[in-house]
Amino acid sequence: MWRRLLLSLLAIVATATTVAGAVAWHTIRRWDAEVSERFRTHRWRFASKIFSDTYLLYPGLDLRAAALAERLAELGYQQTQGVPERAGTYEIAGDRWRVFVRPTSAAEEKGQLVEIRLAGNTIEEIVELSTGASLPTLELDPALLTGVYEGEWEDRKLVTLDDVPPLLVRAILDTEDQRFFEHHGIDWYGILRAIYVNLRTGRVVQGGSTLTQQLMKNFFLNDERSLRRKLHEAAMAIIVERRFSKQEILESYLNEIYLGQRGAQAIHGVYEAAQFYFGKTPDQLSLGEMAMLAGLIRGPGYYSPFRNPERARKRRDFVLERMMQAGHIDREVFERAVAEPLVVLPPQPRGKDAPFLADFVRKQLAELYPAELLASEGLRIYTTLDPHLQRLAERAVERGLEQLEQRYPRLRRPQEEERLQACLFAVEPQTGFVRAMVGGRDYRVSQFNRCTQARRQPGSLFKPIVYAAALESTRQHPSPVQATTTVMDEPFDWPFDGRLWSPVNYGNRYLGSVTVREALEQSLNAATARLAYQTGLGPIVELARALGIESPLPGVPSLVLGAAEVTPFEIGRVFAAFANGGVRAEPLAVRRVLDRSGVPLERRQVEVEAVLPADTSFLITHMLAGVLDRGTARAARSLGFRLPAAGKTGTTNDYRDAWFAGYTPNLLAVVWVGFDDNQPVGLAGAQAALPIWVDFMKEATAGQPALAFEPPPQVQLVPIDPSSGGLATPQCPETLIEAFYLGLAPTEPCPLHRELPTPDA
Repeated sequence: MWRRLLLSLLAIVATATTVAGAVAWHTIRRWDAEVSERFRTHRWRFASKIFSDTYLLYPGLDLRAAALAERLAELGYQQTQGVPERAGTYEIAGDRWRVFVRPTSAAEEKGQLVEIRLAGNTIEEIVELSTGASLPTLELDPALLTGVYEGEWEDRKLVTLDDVPPLLVRAILDTEDQRFFEHHGIDWYGILRAIYVNLRTGRVVQGGSTLTQQLMKNFFLNDERSLRRKLHEAAMAIIVERRFSKQEILESYLNEIYLGQRGAQAIHGVYEAAQFYFGKTPDQLSLGEMAMLAGLIRGPGYYSPFRNPERARKRRDFVLERMMQAGHIDREVFERAVAEPLVVLPPQPRGKDAPFLADFVRKQLAELYPAELLASEGLRIYTTLDPHLQRLAERAVERGLEQLEQRYPRLRRPQEEERLQACLFAVEPQTGFVRAMVGGRDYRVSQFNRCTQARRQPGSLFKPIVYAAALESTRQHPSPVQATTTVMDEPFDWPFDGRLWSPVNYGNRYLGSVTVREALEQSLNAATARLAYQTGLGPIVELARALGIESPLPGVPSLVLGAAEVTPFEIGRVFAAFANGGVRAEPLAVRRVLDRSGVPLERRQVEVEAVLPADTSFLITHMLAGVLDRGTARAARSLGFRLPAAGKTGTTNDYRDAWFAGYTPNLLAVVWVGFDDNQPVGLAGAQAALPIWVDFMKEATAGQPALAFEPPPQVQLVPIDPSSGGLATPQCPETLIEAFYLGLAPTEPCPLHRELPTPDA
């Protein structure tokens, strides 16, 4: 009975095959020129990739500052127990680190094996082991952040047949198409064999498609399961086999075959698969690893070693058995390969790291390159992002918001899209390099970048602009404004446009006569507004524009207390200029763009412009340092941040927005906290934003020396008595080092604490 049934089935198959052959021949004649041309001119679409910046190691660097172990882990380096033998691995041996550094650009093919020698916790020397040469610096390779793609992100590097080990080719052919070099696109014997085997087992065990058919499906067709699609696939396979050599077809297959998924990124081709699963190039694979890759072709998800290692191992062993049966390996080689442990790299999902910065970069690139070019030409875009600082920023925002909700339960919201939000933007003041950008609490919930897109009132964060304008506009006056100048902190009316505006201090608390320094340190509204009234709105608006604020600035008195709406990105520009001696370095996210071969297409230069004299800028920084030491941000010190720094808190009316912007000589960070729907947070900047800033900056600057802000030659630093503004004497109970324009420092001693004359005996 089974014999008759099988003969009947074979007869049906033979009839169907005859009909299919006739249809295929008709299709072949009609499609010949078109398919040949499409195959000849087929171009793989290479997603342009966005990378972080490289990181520089050098003798004298503190390993705590470098966070080397964390950086290597973030880059996917694997620690070994012996001397590293391939790129992407490292060994720690006492006071020596041996690192096989990956190439830092597409133009390099191999990495570099180096030894980092330590003296205590400091890098003493970096030696290239192959030559013994001492290196002045060492660049760690950049991290892949994401890609610019349409549909799937396909991560590819093309290989030739010469790049692929013959045993890997045999493993694929023995498993997928043993008669590849004998058939002409369709393997009728293979189809019949597959039908017979599948009928015997009662399930689909073998497929009848040739490598050429699989390639046609991947190149030109979709995954539709229909007789029509199979006929088209067969016809195309015959055409290509007639027009192109087996070597050309096989090489295309090795580059096209789908071998897995990394998040949204499809892994195509044996090169990228070898990198993804084993961190190796194809020529570095062991036989067992080659067999595992070949086994994945049938079902990359089903046989994934990440999902089911045992199933992957059995599939690998099946491939090895097929190779032995075909005579391409002997029993001894087979047994050694079967005994190999199945060791793959830990799954490392890539893409959407630093997603807010990646989106920001894409928008910048869209102004320079067509979308089609970005999605298909494989450009390599190197950004200024520091992956380690980015992780620190993400953790600081996450922890800070959770702690606020725990401490103040009224801030909790049930809906994800309504939850308390924050953003953190970190930049290197001297270069404008954007080192970290967290545009919100969770990119998966909201892709709205609050660093660059959200316009919110900065409140008192605007005040340093007012004080800088006051200093600068009066410096040639007989009585210029200085840090020791007194101003009245009391209610007053500012007449404007036929109306009166009356600034109010927080809590209706007024201190009377205060110095300019005290007014800024304590963020006194009335004193600030009085100083702004004396200065005039014109110079203040003009300076705000020069410092980098592009948002509309209403010409009304309340502007001086931060009534305009600006972005954190703009605030970053302003404070970076203060940190950089009055020189504004335009924030830069893209450093350079290379084509797929490593040829530079574009290199972004640092754009700098002097917008404020260095002496005025330093005077503002010097006063803002007092904000952390004695003023509204003094909680930073009790929270454990000890390095010299300057900054300013910001709180808006009704406590809707909480800000802090602060900087050391080498790093600036801006933090905003609030609700997207403008509901009040009910907390000041020192309560909501400052702790997040401290959390980030403590870790970001760990191990760095305590660098002070260096005064320019046009500034004098002198010890004064803060009560009188005169030169401090030994009798003064308190002394403050104050900064003055050159030639304007006090010359008389403090009149309140003069040395009393000794009475005559």
